[in-house]
Amino acid sequence: MGLIDRVKNILLKPKDEWAVIEGETPSTADLLGNYVAPLAGIAALCGFIGSSIVGTSLPFVGTYRTPIFWGMGIAVLTFAMAFVSVFIVSFIIDALAPTFGAQKNSAQAMKVAVYAYTPGWLAGVFNIIPLLGILGIIAGLYGIYLLYLGLPRLMKNPEAKSIGYTAVVVICTIVVSVILSMIVGAVSMLGGGGMMGAMGRGQSSAVTFDKDSPAAQLEGFGKKMEEVNRKMEAAQKSGDPGKQAAAAMEGLGAVLGGGKRYEPVALDVLKPLLPESVAGLPRKGQSAERGGVPGLEMSKAQSEYGDAGGKRVRLEVTDTGGAAGLMGLAGWAMVQSEKEDDRGIERTRKEGDRLVHEKISKTGGENEFSVIVGNRFMVEAQGRGVSIDELKGAVAALDLRKLESMKETGAK
Repeated sequence: MGLIDRVKNILLKPKDEWAVIEGETPSTADLLGNYVAPLAGIAALCGFIGSSIVGTSLPFVGTYRTPIFWGMGIAVLTFAMAFVSVFIVSFIIDALAPTFGAQKNSAQAMKVAVYAYTPGWLAGVFNIIPLLGILGIIAGLYGIYLLYLGLPRLMKNPEAKSIGYTAVVVICTIVVSVILSMIVGAVSMLGGGGMMGAMGRGQSSAVTFDKDSPAAQLEGFGKKMEEVNRKMEAAQKSGDPGKQAAAAMEGLGAVLGGGKRYEPVALDVLKPLLPESVAGLPRKGQSAERGGVPGLEMSKAQSEYGDAGGKRVRLEVTDTGGAAGLMGLAGWAMVQSEKEDDRGIERTRKEGDRLVHEKISKTGGENEFSVIVGNRFMVEAQGRGVSIDELKGAVAALDLRKLESMKETGAK
């Protein structure tokens, strides 16, 4: 079937089209070369035209255009990340299959991932006019609907479990998409000039990366995933369902854990980290929970503090466990931003190896302060009637160094 017909049918009559797709046996190369490449390429090209040719009109500033070479670099990275996204999401779909009563089938999972991304790639056309990019949200919602229809048809999960299966895949996909977006931004910002300069000079020598750079981290993650893929193939050849399930769970943990599987720390380890009082406020209550699906388990402890005058603080520490690797990717992506208006100030920055976020209200609302420690633990403080400095003190009271020393706890 031709590209245009497939796109038209999957968008306009998805139920019928999933039935057709179910019986097809295209190779991965065919899917990537004949479907992903043209659609993702159009999206990347339109993004380049919108950012570097058309530009974005900003109040009191005028029209801003991304420099041509920089825009080209971002377009190339965006195009490449489309393939990365499809591979990771298809892997997640296949790895989660036994959890939701579905049949493991990597070929079918790849088809689900590829065709569910269709609305998102088509929405890339709106990037020609940057302000229309918001329409991509609508396309994303339709992509979720396609996923919901495609999973039971191709992966054979019970209809009753389709909502849960879809929800978990979507959560994982959102996390992956956010991280990959930050990687595109970070790599283009940090290395775009040199990369595009080399392209302009026609250099073709091998490229090496500093071991702590985003590119080196991504390269290392890719090598780990190659090893996981080999284990998955060996398990499939064995024909042993037990080995296949074990390899799938190990693979899912590797995707989310950056090459490792992490068991979240016990609740009785997290709870004692929360102090009896913060900012001069006594503790009024405490709770803790641990849960998730295999490969994405987390644990969290939380305390509430307050006084009769209305001051209150909520302090919590979360062990991201199975998603620790993705938290690490967020950390080394070097996200930095600052925004200020008449309502408040919001900042995100790196302090050493820690990613810090703070939100300061100018209208008497809540202040927030959070930090990612050891690329694994999230410590967050929210309060009303207390200053941002008091919230920073509350976070510091958790003994962040001790948390950092636990970053490899439960690693497998």
